[in-house]
Amino acid sequence: MSPGALAPHAALARLAMARLADYFVVVAFAHGKRGSGDGQGQILQRFPEKDWEDNPFPQGIELFCQPSGWQLFSERNPPTFFIAVLTDINSERHYCACFTFWEAVESSQLQNHLRNEEEEGEVAALIQPAQLFAPKSLVLVSRLDHAEVFRNCLGLVYTIFVDGLNTSLETVIGSLLTCTIPITGGAQRTISLGAGDRQVIQTPINDSLPISNCSVALLFRQLGITNVLCLFCAALTEHKILFLSSSYQRLTDACRALLALLFPLKYSFTYVPILPAQLLEVLTTPTPFIIGVSSIFQAETQELLDVIIADLDGGTVTVPECIHISLLPEPLLHQTREALSMVLDPELEIADLAFPPSPTISASSLKMQDKEIRAVFLRLFAQLLRGYRWCLHIIRIHPEPVIRFHKAAFLGQRGLVEDDFLPKVLEGMAFAGFVTERGPPYRDIDLFDELVANEAKRMQADEGSRARVLRHIKELAEHLYKNENPYPAVTMHKVQKPTEGCHLRLHQRPFPRLDEGTIQWIVDQATAKLQTAPPLVKAEKKCMVPSGPPLGAILDRNGIILANSARRLEVVRNCISYVFESKMLEAKKLLPAVLRAMKSRAARHCLTQELNLHVQQNRAVLDHQQFDFIVRMMNCCLQDCSASDEHGVAAALLPLVTAFCRKLSPGITQFAYSCVQEHLVWTNIQFWEAMFYSDVQNHIRALYLEGIEDEGENHAEKASEEGPPQEEKSALEIAAEQCRLWPTVSREKQQELIQKEESTVFSQAIHYANRMSYLLLPLDTSKNRLLRGSGLGDAESVSNSFITNSIAGSVADSYDTESGFEDAESSDVANYVVRFINRFVDKVCTESGVTNEHLKGLHVMIPDIVQMHIETLDAVQRESKRLPPIQKPKLLRPSLLMGEESVMEGLRVYLMPDGREEASGGAVGGPPLLPAEGAIFLTTYRVIFKGTPTDPLVGEQVVVRSFPIASLTKEEKITVQAQADQFITEGCAQLQLRSCTFQLLRIAFDEEVASESAETFRKHLNKLRYPQQASDTFAFTVGHLSKAALQPKVKEKNPSLRTISRNLVKNAKRTIGRQYVTRKKYTPPPWEARGNQQHFLEDNEDEISVSEDVDRSTLTPSTTIRPSDKMTMSHLVERACCRDYQRLGLGTLSNSLTRSKNEPFRISTVNRMYAICRSYPGLLIVPQSIQDNAIQRISRCYRQNRFPVVCWRNSRTKAVLLRSGGLHGKGVAGLFKSQNAPATGPSQADSTSLEQEKYLQAVINSMPHYADSGGRNTLSGFTSAHMSSADSSEKRQPKLGSLMKQVMGGKDEGPLSRGGKWGSIRASGRMSSYALNMEVGSRLAGKELLSTQANGSPSEASFLRQHRASLYIIGDKSQLRGVKPDPLQHWEVVPIEVFDARQVKTSFKKLMKACVPGSPSAEPGQTYLRSLEESEWLIQIHKILQISVLVVELLDTGSSVLVSLEDGWDITTQVVSLVQLLSDPYYRTMEGFRLLVEKEWLSFGHRFSHRGAQTLASQSSGFTPIFLQFLDCVHQIHLQFPMEFEFSQYYLKFLSYHSVSSRFRTFLLDSDYERLELGLLYEEKGERKGPQLFRSIWDYLDRLNKKTPAFFNYMYAPEDGEVLRPYSNVSNLKVWDYYTQETLSEGPSYDWELVQSQTDPVEEAAQPDTSAPQSRRKIVWPCYDNRSRTEPDAISRLLEELQNLEMELGQVPERWKDLWDKAKASQRSEVPADPSGRVAAGSLLMASSLSHQRRSFGVYLQESGRGSSTINLSLDSDSSSASTPSSGKQGGRRSTSTLYSQFQTAESENRSYEGTLYKKGAFMKPWKPRWFVLDKTKHQLRYYDSRLDLECKGVIDLAEVESITPGTPTMGAPKMVEEKAFFDVKTTKRVYYFCAQDVQLAQQWIDRIQSCLSDA
Repeated sequence: MSPGALAPHAALARLAMARLADYFVVVAFAHGKRGSGDGQGQILQRFPEKDWEDNPFPQGIELFCQPSGWQLFSERNPPTFFIAVLTDINSERHYCACFTFWEAVESSQLQNHLRNEEEEGEVAALIQPAQLFAPKSLVLVSRLDHAEVFRNCLGLVYTIFVDGLNTSLETVIGSLLTCTIPITGGAQRTISLGAGDRQVIQTPINDSLPISNCSVALLFRQLGITNVLCLFCAALTEHKILFLSSSYQRLTDACRALLALLFPLKYSFTYVPILPAQLLEVLTTPTPFIIGVSSIFQAETQELLDVIIADLDGGTVTVPECIHISLLPEPLLHQTREALSMVLDPELEIADLAFPPSPTISASSLKMQDKEIRAVFLRLFAQLLRGYRWCLHIIRIHPEPVIRFHKAAFLGQRGLVEDDFLPKVLEGMAFAGFVTERGPPYRDIDLFDELVANEAKRMQADEGSRARVLRHIKELAEHLYKNENPYPAVTMHKVQKPTEGCHLRLHQRPFPRLDEGTIQWIVDQATAKLQTAPPLVKAEKKCMVPSGPPLGAILDRNGIILANSARRLEVVRNCISYVFESKMLEAKKLLPAVLRAMKSRAARHCLTQELNLHVQQNRAVLDHQQFDFIVRMMNCCLQDCSASDEHGVAAALLPLVTAFCRKLSPGITQFAYSCVQEHLVWTNIQFWEAMFYSDVQNHIRALYLEGIEDEGENHAEKASEEGPPQEEKSALEIAAEQCRLWPTVSREKQQELIQKEESTVFSQAIHYANRMSYLLLPLDTSKNRLLRGSGLGDAESVSNSFITNSIAGSVADSYDTESGFEDAESSDVANYVVRFINRFVDKVCTESGVTNEHLKGLHVMIPDIVQMHIETLDAVQRESKRLPPIQKPKLLRPSLLMGEESVMEGLRVYLMPDGREEASGGAVGGPPLLPAEGAIFLTTYRVIFKGTPTDPLVGEQVVVRSFPIASLTKEEKITVQAQADQFITEGCAQLQLRSCTFQLLRIAFDEEVASESAETFRKHLNKLRYPQQASDTFAFTVGHLSKAALQPKVKEKNPSLRTISRNLVKNAKRTIGRQYVTRKKYTPPPWEARGNQQHFLEDNEDEISVSEDVDRSTLTPSTTIRPSDKMTMSHLVERACCRDYQRLGLGTLSNSLTRSKNEPFRISTVNRMYAICRSYPGLLIVPQSIQDNAIQRISRCYRQNRFPVVCWRNSRTKAVLLRSGGLHGKGVAGLFKSQNAPATGPSQADSTSLEQEKYLQAVINSMPHYADSGGRNTLSGFTSAHMSSADSSEKRQPKLGSLMKQVMGGKDEGPLSRGGKWGSIRASGRMSSYALNMEVGSRLAGKELLSTQANGSPSEASFLRQHRASLYIIGDKSQLRGVKPDPLQHWEVVPIEVFDARQVKTSFKKLMKACVPGSPSAEPGQTYLRSLEESEWLIQIHKILQISVLVVELLDTGSSVLVSLEDGWDITTQVVSLVQLLSDPYYRTMEGFRLLVEKEWLSFGHRFSHRGAQTLASQSSGFTPIFLQFLDCVHQIHLQFPMEFEFSQYYLKFLSYHSVSSRFRTFLLDSDYERLELGLLYEEKGERKGPQLFRSIWDYLDRLNKKTPAFFNYMYAPEDGEVLRPYSNVSNLKVWDYYTQETLSEGPSYDWELVQSQTDPVEEAAQPDTSAPQSRRKIVWPCYDNRSRTEPDAISRLLEELQNLEMELGQVPERWKDLWDKAKASQRSEVPADPSGRVAAGSLLMASSLSHQRRSFGVYLQESGRGSSTINLSLDSDSSSASTPSSGKQGGRRSTSTLYSQFQTAESENRSYEGTLYKKGAFMKPWKPRWFVLDKTKHQLRYYDSRLDLECKGVIDLAEVESITPGTPTMGAPKMVEEKAFFDVKTTKRVYYFCAQDVQLAQQWIDRIQSCLSDA
């Protein structure tokens, strides 16, 4: 053996034996400093007096002998013993065994002390002191912890002294100090101190395992499981822990127990089991500690705020509020608790058993229990740290192994990155010590190493079974017990003890002074003997430490690997291989899926492995597209990695980012690293260290694997592999082998190996300095981007929040670039990087032992490396700027309407999700359709977004969101948070556009869109949204290519008509001119002035001052009309109003304008010049008796001159409905105000109000029951058949009073509430209870409750009022303040509170925000309902419906009603229209509804332009959707009465959309007058330019309705004369789905052509792919698909199928309406009415299943009050019209079936012209003669086989005919026919070729068809 090999063994041998005690000390009490009451300790003697070389004498022993201070006692205490622990500067622990007894103080000493104090003048008189006792301590100082032996030895010394045994104390102490015992190895050593004693010292087998005796078990007894676990976690996570107890020995035991639990970790902070009183300030130290303090100092510990206090005596653990203790991760915490309770309380499991097993389980002995508890904690650590050896990096083997632990990888593989506890433990000092101690691969191993290496699988398997866990615990406990007590039979100790109570002896001599010489001689002798003794050679037990199974093999990855992950990895692999095979299209398809898969860890690893395969010789040159793909994948991959890179993904990518590159130009190459720098991981210094160490480990391994091919070099991360292949040795195994061989290697070889390793580390350091500069220096070094990663400024704080850093970066960008120090900037970046790399190099090089010269060299090199790299980057950046931009998805072009032109080409944008969740995948689930990537287009008509979702799963879908520009209500710039979308680059413009069609576009412009373009887009948008005048809107400009040519000269077909319009307007202007001069009221300004005039102030509308010098002659129309006006009249007669008046039988207008006197009303032409009221139509219905010139005066009393006119008459009760504007303040005077107002003398006002009275009286007189009663006041005639008959209206009377009350009920008690009769209704809640017995009129008036009038006069007229008023005036409460009822008049005022336009506007804004929120909220459901309620929209609808139902009731019971609210054009229009809709079934047909809207909304001047803010002038007034509100009301009624409406809900939505879209001219201007001015009113029918350009929405609807049943309601089965009374409570109202639905697949579905054109290509595309299995399943997305189209209702589907079949058969498809009516007709004929009321099943085929008030099973019985009891099928009401009196309508109401096409089964009536024509068949078919029938009524050309044939063979719809042109004979044409007899008819679908017998016939046919077309 070489001499070098011997040295360690000698050292070992010396270490193997140790002195039992190092020092023996006697400490006595000494009086303290003068003036202090306490004494102090004083060392009397210590042996040996010289310090041992290897173990200096510990300072401060005297403090620890009496931890609570040295004091005199008045009585003798029994001797005490405890062990204090002192820690020296080298962290060596010294155990001080203190044996204390008490001695009497000699009186002479005490006297001296007192005398000294007396001299100081402190003691007044001499007092003979009582006997006092002072403590004296015998102390043994040792480095071994043999508590019992020390107790016995010191006890023996005391016994010899007390009992005066004849043994010399010096000999005993000398023997004690010279006794040596083995430290470890399990040997027993018997010692004797020469006093006839014998002790056996038991050494542990393995000294690395702590010895605890019973201390752990005691600790658990004192504190309990939860408390001890809490302390355990606190100690591991470095908190301060303080034990309190009154027993010092208990404190020592508790501290020892806690340390034993921490094994295999060692506690490395302050550890003082017993802290003396003088050192209490140690408790305020900032570092962690474990300290024990006597509980007498409990008060002093109260103010410690950051210390966990465990009170051993009280069994409590107090954790201060400011401290958070991280507990063990689950399930370990639960498992540990469970195991501990099994050990400590074995009876717990059987406590509930009815028959517990007879020998109850007894707890193990205390010592055994102690070991079992420790076994639980040992298992816990084995589970917590299992697999740790796979995360060790060995970076040097020689001369000493240097080991580093890869914390992030360990946490990542354990899946505990987010855990609170383990990361803290791994960062702690204890764990660092653990790595240093247990990291080396070649050393002694102990129980813990074996547990980690061999038992991991077993512990995994045991987890579920308590019995197996317990068995394992018992086995481990056995080991631990064996370690402390290897031999079961221990020889009995023999140690003398003192006699009982000897300490109480009175005359006890003091402890003698020992002879130093004797003891010193004994010690010297022994030392000399040891020197000469041969060294003990201890067998070496070192071996290679087993690593145990790798983590991946144990952990089941927590179920991360899903079933489809294999499929995902396949996709990743395929995509990458496509990229490298340059199959870019294929790769592009897969890329979204790959990016999505990157969320899973397996896919990220797969990506790195796959990319690795494509790198040859560290380099892979790609083309631009490949490069782009690879970079995108890498970025996506890194994006999900945290800064600490637990899964080693960034580590695996690091070599790849420096390998993939592309050539930018000759000599300039761009590497992938310049594109993946935006990730925090690169600024984390711990990441770089881990990477560096793992690479160094690989290289050192390669160094020792000479000759062996090493494939594992590229695997950057050993730990992330699933365990190395069998034949390959791991780095640790190689290191162990090297350590074993090291002593046998020669000195030179050793030096060589050390040098090789050092240079390996050095070369790696250079390599990493380069790598770090690659990833830290930004491509554009002029930008100070480095501030972004806070890690660069401070290596320790690594921020995990991506957002904050990038924001910081952008702030830095903007700040620095403005300052203009470009050069300083780049050097600034360089400095940062240099500093960062320097810090890194310093750390890793010192740790891995790089020589100082090398380190200096590195520091010189680093700035050069950085500088060089900056230079290369500049060139790369220059070149990369020249690259063509990355190809983004192709912009999808939207399809446009005919005549719609593009204003701005598509700007690339992202459509961001808003608060509606469905599109972003919210509550419904499913992939998010938004955000989507595409472009925004601006056309003359719409704003359109079209694109595809960024979410790869739905990347194939197309997303369209658009709205008409005219509906834009708000455009604002917004900022979206960065995390909302990774696509948005900062600083890009972002807009939010909100439309009143309930669309919201939140768009973020792509960075390629210049900010100027975004600004231009906004300007264009605003310009288009608010055109200068109405004639600039899309409806007018459509189809005009040049915007300038906007002259009204477009249509000069019929000059006469144009001239008439012009003259008319001129006359009107001349007539009105003077009158309007002084009026401050709003008048629509002439078009020229419109642009620059501000809109009027709404508040001033009431102000009026009429000049008196109006020229009467111009205003009073003469009875004869000037010839130029004749045309006007005939056109006025054609208007909707007149058609309706004629239908209702309201007045006639014969050519001579003579009035038929028997009619109560007449049609007045007084307003034909729009001179009286501009916003009224030209023809008005007024009472017969009122002259035209009186009307002029009456009109002044009303706002906007809107005087009362009749708009509808109830055909049964003949009550009329009138409408007007509200009254002006002046006009009310004589009519309603109280009589005692001071008279102002005869004035114009009086005469006007008289006229007004006359007017109203005339209306009342027109009512039949009033006329019957001869004009008397008592309406005896009123109780005629109408009231007393068993009419249904009578049943409803009780409802009326309460209705009134509801309508008027308000909160504020105005002047009316006390005096007015309406007020009294509201004031009394009891009224409705007995109102049932009263007459309705009085109930309304509430007379019974009011005995006197407001002014005190008795109501003498109350007897007259026991009737219903003949006319109710519904007025605004605010206008009618102070109104006094006049008992002699027959009208009554109903004051109600209504909301004004402003309230509607705010309500609508809130409704929009509720239905289409701008941003998602935390609780979407609740927020939506809350905002809906706050909007009060439904409350407004409730109010309108309530008023309307009241009016309907009044009209139905025979009273006329005048609605006179606001200006008469908003809520008045709503109420009047709804009343007519509810009362008259005609208005519930399509034709009727159109008429209603044209009459009440268009002719009567609802201000569409103003309310819709359609032009620049009305911009500031904002959008007020009065018409939409009306349609919503109709929708509510439709929901409640689905069988009463011929049109569907879609029809209402269609109107809502286009009332604001400006696509049609219908809803554009404010009145007929304005339409006339623009020449729109009398456009001729045949004047359409092309087939598609519809000026009027009605034409468009008619045309569409012929093609498709979209607007038709199949449930339509009306009852005749049915008056609807809907419920109006808010609880009965529904939010209209028009507000909430959207169809992202096609955008809004109301522009029919667009929607149709979109569906076709999709279907075609779907055809060819027949190879894939065709699934019948359809996925319908709630916000994506158009449900009604993807899943049409049954009837639409049947009609569609029929049409398709007809097409296949080559027949011309019949119109859907004909099919429908045929089906209904045949159904009627088939089903005989069954008298019992049952209906054959067939009839229910199409009948509605919805039951109605008096309907069941689609059948209802006619009420007996109205006619014979007929049974009526619900499908149609034709049969009922026969039995029901026609109730005054002209010829009754047309039935549904005749409304459309007067369809009869026999066709003969509708044959306008017929004859034979030859027709060429379809392709390749011959010419055949057919019998053709031209049908003007049905507007079609039908053909039959012959004249007698009844079955039609085909139909050509004339609506679809585009042109008729002369034809040419083709092959197979009839011979002998002239060429001119051929003609072709071209339809939108195909061309038909015809041939007549001769030229004349052909001409005749052509003329007939042409005339039909022009009539259409």
